[in-house]
Amino acid sequence: MDVEKMLAELRRERESINDAILALERLASGRPRERGRPPKRASEVAKTDTARPSVSKDKRNTNTP
Repeated sequence: MDVEKMLAELRRERESINDAILALERLASGRPRERGRPPKRASEVAKTDTARPSVSKDKRNTNTP
């Protein structure tokens, strides 16, 4: 087998492996894996952020005839 041909093939493989490593590193560093329940103070903050003010049924549809 020709040495130049072998080198070209190995370089292509190395490039493919480097691309795969890069992709895996990006996936790993993207966001940390969350495990378990959040601390109590974190869940209390989340409740207050997502809570909507209550609206009575009379005030919901003011545009209906």
